[in-house]
Amino acid sequence: MIALERPLSLEHRELRGGEFWRAIPKFRDVDEATFLDWVWQGRNSVKTADELIETIKDLAPPAFIEDARAGFAQAPMAVRVSPYMLSLIDWSDPHRDPIRRQFIPLRSALRPDHPRLTLDSLHEQKDAPVPGLTHRYGDKALFIALQTCPVYCRFCTRSYAIGPDTGDVEKVHLTTPAEWQRIFDYIASRPELEDIVISGGDAYQLPAKSIALIGEALLAIPHVRRMRVATKGPAVMPMKLLTDDAWVGALTKVVAEGRRLGKEVAVHTHFNHPSEITQITQRAMQRLFEAGVYVRNQSVLIRGVNDDERTMALLVKRLSYVNVHPYYVYMHDLVKGVEDLRTSIGRAIEIEKYVRGSTAGFNTPTFVCDAPGGGGKRDVHSFEYYDRENGIAVYTAPSVKPGKYFLYFDPIQDLESPAQARWADPRAVETMIDSALERAGAQPGEAVEA
Repeated sequence: MIALERPLSLEHRELRGGEFWRAIPKFRDVDEATFLDWVWQGRNSVKTADELIETIKDLAPPAFIEDARAGFAQAPMAVRVSPYMLSLIDWSDPHRDPIRRQFIPLRSALRPDHPRLTLDSLHEQKDAPVPGLTHRYGDKALFIALQTCPVYCRFCTRSYAIGPDTGDVEKVHLTTPAEWQRIFDYIASRPELEDIVISGGDAYQLPAKSIALIGEALLAIPHVRRMRVATKGPAVMPMKLLTDDAWVGALTKVVAEGRRLGKEVAVHTHFNHPSEITQITQRAMQRLFEAGVYVRNQSVLIRGVNDDERTMALLVKRLSYVNVHPYYVYMHDLVKGVEDLRTSIGRAIEIEKYVRGSTAGFNTPTFVCDAPGGGGKRDVHSFEYYDRENGIAVYTAPSVKPGKYFLYFDPIQDLESPAQARWADPRAVETMIDSALERAGAQPGEAVEA
């Protein structure tokens, strides 16, 4: 009998299971009930280099440990990694592991920031009519309800505000629960606002009573028709959805009340790599699915994590398999201290071409560039001009900020040597940017947001 090879098209169904966490020295004697306890996950999350060493002990080579210790000291974003995420890292090759790259900084990976980087590159604060609320699009607003997360991503676009201060960044204060009422009042005063994103930080960190309070307050505003609860939690701590009955109960109650009122309440989450999706994830997503909670995913295109065609296609299919709708793939924002993780507009276009057609269209994400300067999300293909040689893409946003031009810059390390040399010369930089704007159709003196 001839053995048939497993079709590549079925790989997305192979989810990691078993007690895989026991491979980590600190978790060797941890039973399943304990590992699935979301409170235990939070208490045993790694926040310092010493805690990392204590957790993994001799799993990683000494050179990696020293590299990480130096990386922790220089990172502009605080570190916090759950036991679940630590257990999914391949500690035989941590330098190249896609999960490690997202959460644990290494000194050897640091690259100079792009010279056009600003700390709040998306101008979220500039577009905030009241602290904690960004109102950029006509009918949508972003409610930043808190400034903490269950796990801190190195590439967080809100690193200017999220988490504790670091040696490199003093965080901006945005809001507290005592200040939410003025946000609700603003939303109620703007009848065009129909869509509210509840983010942070991470809504996972909100207690159940706050989920209920926010949900009830927003559902009570007649013109609010849609709400999105934004959380990376299902990717980094899915067991909360299995063991925090109060939180899940509050969420599902808001969803059900919204449905009764003819309003949509959905969860938006953030998986970046197929290895983040396990049998625990599937169980957690099934609980939300059975409760009628719709979940969408927003990935970030990250070098060494998902910036190749096969990995992204597998991620998309695996998300669909566990009833998570692949919604967006973002270009990596210009974020301080993580230039090693960015890739180019051109690379995004190549990957999007491959992904499209690999699965159903409604499960195919849109690849977008969140235009620096507050232009909002632009389809990566929709630039007015793209100078591939010098790594400059020019976008416009006619329905968001008409008459303005927005510039996204590819990583300088991806450019050929002559282009890298031009970026080292301030006069050449201005010439390159002026040329790109001219080719994009900008007239002299027209506003450029950066």
